[in-house]
Amino acid sequence: MEIVKFTELEDKIKHIVSEQVFLKKQILISEEALKNKELEIEQLQSKVRVLDEERNSVRARVDSLLDLLADIEVVK
Repeated sequence: MEIVKFTELEDKIKHIVSEQVFLKKQILISEEALKNKELEIEQLQSKVRVLDEERNSVRARVDSLLDLLADIEVVK
């Protein structure tokens, strides 16, 4: 009878150890995925900054052209 309880305990411990190893691997995979997403976010933020600068530049040029057009008098 004692050997049966000992075997059950041994099986439970093996299962717990197996789960712990699996969870450690999952944590490593999740951490790597998080690092990749953080890098992707940084790259996208950089692209957004570049696009914002381009938009502001285009906006300034369009405003300048509109000011030039506003100075032209329409001949009737």
